Amino acid sequence: MPFEIPQREFDDAVDDAIDRIPDDLARAMDNVAIFVVEEYEPGPGEPADTELLGLYEGTPLTERDSWWDAGSLPDRISIFRGPLMRLCSTREELVEEILVTVVHEVAHHFGIDDDRLHELGWS
Repeated sequence: MPFEIPQREFDDAVDDAIDRIPDDLARAMDNVAIFVVEEYEPGPGEPADTELLGLYEGTPLTERDSWWDAGSLPDRISIFRGPLMRLCSTREELVEEILVTVVHEVAHHFGIDDDRLHELGWS
């Protein structure tokens, strides 16, 4: 059974997950914004029932060069509230899954791919 919490509590759990990012990594994050979004909306060609827990959209730090700084919009990390709550059945499980999702998406900002995240236990 899904575990639902109010929007403010969910936002607080995301903020807590962000706060758990080690200071040196947090300082290295560059031009990225993290948002809580209610639902993932599949793009063209994706199945309508596609659900994601999080999504990184942007240019990873490992792929940026001098051209990138010239007016580039911030990268975007979206944390999807609905799918996360539907996945979890307790508050503790939800908070842990939010942490895993935030770490997973921040790792993409640093250029770490899904295979490596799986090896590290963050998938």
